[in-house]
Amino acid sequence: MPVPVPVPQQRDVPAAETSHGGDLTVLVIEDDPAGSITGPELSAAAGTRVRIRTARNLTEAGRLLTDDVDCILLDLALPVPAGSAAAAPTAAAPATASTTAAPGAEHRPEPAPGRADELAVLTHVLRIAPLHAVLVLTAQDDTELAAEAVRVGAQDYLFRGELDARVLSRAIRYAVERKRADIAQHQLTESGLRAQENARLERGLLPTPLLEGSDLSFAARYRPGRSRALLGGDFYDTVRTPDGTVHAMIGDVCGHGPDEAALGVELRIAWRALTLAGLCGDRLLSTLQQVLEHERQSEEIFATLCTVDIAPDGRRAGLCLAGHPAPLLARHGRPARLLPYEDGGPALGLLPRARWPRRQVELGGEWSLMMYTDGLIEGRVGAGSSQRLGQDGMVAMVNSRLEQGLTGEDLLEAAVAEVRELNGGELTDDVAVLLLGRDPERIRRRGRSASRPGPVSTAPAAAPAASAQRPPLYGP
Repeated sequence: MPVPVPVPQQRDVPAAETSHGGDLTVLVIEDDPAGSITGPELSAAAGTRVRIRTARNLTEAGRLLTDDVDCILLDLALPVPAGSAAAAPTAAAPATASTTAAPGAEHRPEPAPGRADELAVLTHVLRIAPLHAVLVLTAQDDTELAAEAVRVGAQDYLFRGELDARVLSRAIRYAVERKRADIAQHQLTESGLRAQENARLERGLLPTPLLEGSDLSFAARYRPGRSRALLGGDFYDTVRTPDGTVHAMIGDVCGHGPDEAALGVELRIAWRALTLAGLCGDRLLSTLQQVLEHERQSEEIFATLCTVDIAPDGRRAGLCLAGHPAPLLARHGRPARLLPYEDGGPALGLLPRARWPRRQVELGGEWSLMMYTDGLIEGRVGAGSSQRLGQDGMVAMVNSRLEQGLTGEDLLEAAVAEVRELNGGELTDDVAVLLLGRDPERIRRRGRSASRPGPVSTAPAAAPAASAQRPPLYGP
């Protein structure tokens, strides 16, 4: 009765990375142990200690294949035990946690037609030892088989007739380093793919404002504080409800990790759904607090929030503050100023049964309203300085840019760039800024353009263009 070939437990790191002090352990798998080169010979040629283990078949190899083995020297002429997994190269390999997670194992090439039987031993060894370097021994006159073995997954090949301690020592070193490089390259590729997938996911979670039919202008800048991230704990959104009211929100979850970013997305989506369902002011914020309390990782997590709801005529708005900095209002011909913040409530998640009063604010006929997170005002004003920019510094900075005639995207771009410059480099906190504006002259021009009759067309109507696109990221 054939003896099944065991599948040894594999390590989580490459064999080459576990060598200590330059010593090497080589597992030789061949059925003629007398023909093997001894450890002292290899040690003398390699200039370091080389330990050799010899297995006459795959069953012994399975027992001897432990974590301290650096390289496997495999004789391709080794007989395949009948009934073993190696004898059926097309059969599925035994499922183990290590083999299924082995770098590159799922993409390893299959042997060429007609070579599967000759390489059955190799394919089996590659399955049970996916993180070890493998050298194959073959006859000198069979270079095609040797090359096919390397293509299938071996690191190198040696001819039996030319085998000596010096050649073998060099080949083992090369195989170990090549295996290490192969695994590192595979891990780097997978890391890059994961980063691309995460970037696509994070971009998809950024808001697309719903302002179809609104006369208001919109601009935004977003910059997460986490390195190489696209999404942070800051969040914002803007939607227009069927009655013509434009609702805008900006918030900040305390912390800077992926959990905080995920919670920010949940709160933003909940805010949009509740707003479109008709909730506003205290009712909306009370419901959002319930969402936060259920979704946060710990009771210490809280979120600040600022919401405005702008009337359909664009001349007045309702303001609610939940521990968040007050927005900045700039009216035509007047310097920008902070909106009143004395009536604000606490941040979400701090006090049960809290209340958030809604304050009525007169905007006027022509205005710009800037909402922001504290990352914009907590930057320092000079490298090595302990002084923060603060709200007063931000107001002065914005007024100087308004005097230069900057508006919309240009105003936000210049403001964020100046904050970074004053800070002496990248900001450590997330930054989100959005700017809503009303320009009567622009509205009149649009009205005249819409009322001007145009040529009658029989072509099918094109789909309406999106009123607002996802705003650009302000990357490092």
